[in-house]
Amino acid sequence: MNKTAQIKKNHQLIKLRKLIIVSILIGFLSAFLGISLKKITEYYEEIFFHQVTVNPIFYILFPVFGLSVIYFLRQYLFRKKENKGIKEVFESTQSKSKNLPTYKIPSHFINGILTVIFGGSTGIEVSTVVAAATIGSVAQQKENVFRQYKTELICAGVAAGITALFSSPIAGILFAVEVISRKVTRAFIISNGIAVGIAFGLISILKEEPLFSVAVTAWHSKAIPYFILLGVLAGLYSVYLTRCVLFFKTQFSKIEKHYYKILLGSIVLSVSLFIFPQLYGEGYHSLKVIFGDSEIPLTITLALTFAGILILKPIVTSITLASGGDGGVFAPSLFIGAFLGLLLASILNTFFNTEVIPVNFMIVGMAAVLSASIHAPFTAIFLVCGLTNDYTLFIPILAVCLISKYTAKKIYPFTVYSYSTSLAK
Repeated sequence: MNKTAQIKKNHQLIKLRKLIIVSILIGFLSAFLGISLKKITEYYEEIFFHQVTVNPIFYILFPVFGLSVIYFLRQYLFRKKENKGIKEVFESTQSKSKNLPTYKIPSHFINGILTVIFGGSTGIEVSTVVAAATIGSVAQQKENVFRQYKTELICAGVAAGITALFSSPIAGILFAVEVISRKVTRAFIISNGIAVGIAFGLISILKEEPLFSVAVTAWHSKAIPYFILLGVLAGLYSVYLTRCVLFFKTQFSKIEKHYYKILLGSIVLSVSLFIFPQLYGEGYHSLKVIFGDSEIPLTITLALTFAGILILKPIVTSITLASGGDGGVFAPSLFIGAFLGLLLASILNTFFNTEVIPVNFMIVGMAAVLSASIHAPFTAIFLVCGLTNDYTLFIPILAVCLISKYTAKKIYPFTVYSYSTSLAK
């Protein structure tokens, strides 16, 4: 009996060592992929965005060119397979036999970059998530001992990728739990803990700076009613975003000829970008500008601009995805939340003399809309705090994220992700 117990113990130790080693590899590769995707996209998006501001003709040329290249790559390089986004990850974790094929790594990597740099109004976050999940999926297929850890290793890749993008290991793990796994096991804690630790170590070595350099000084209790209002508005707006994505996806799926989808999508995108250049790509360039000019007085022109951006952003994001672009609702949610928070704060200060702090409302708004859009409040909290490298607003962000999530869920119980999986059941 003792000998049998010892053999079993040794076998468990061998499995544990292998799990640790593969988690280290997944963490490094996923983080390296995430950082590379972010750096390349930022570099070329800045160049291309500068070109459209100098030569407006590129507002017409870039979207149609980018969507066309993505289409031909999918047709002739990536086996004519459509990228389904995070739905692919759900399908893999819910099936013992279905795995994420290796080509998903270059497919989402390349198409994610092309979508954003040519003006597609979305972000690289979902591209990173699916590519990083594929790294975990490929790893678990290499040895029989890893078959039982399929979900855990996929989540390890996802968590490391999110950590690399947003400099927040807690957000990485919470996203893997709240959105992908929905459960925590011993193997999950080990694999994901190691993966995000490696990812965070890599971004520390590379001295990755927070995406937004924002000085948050304090928040006041008198702002609580207005934060609650922001939470409700964020919940309502996230439903608008979700319904837009689902609606245009359904409508575009009825178009048989793909070049009609590209043409229609390009026309809408080009016109929208020409009127509101802030909608170009991820839109982070615009957020950095408004973070710096958040105290400017609200005028009718500015209010109409903000309103136009808030109305159009979900539409152009949806059409970008429906016409073949690669991406999701992460970056659009952050973008919308910042503009929604700034507009609300500006209205309160201009017409009601509330003296609220616009920057605070922008940061809380980013977290609130993201929380409501993906139904993951704790991911949103730590992700936005990681983006700004500041936890001063943790309490209001926590409250508003919960309010926005449950407001959205009460009105419309699905997210873009859960709607797809509910249909698959």
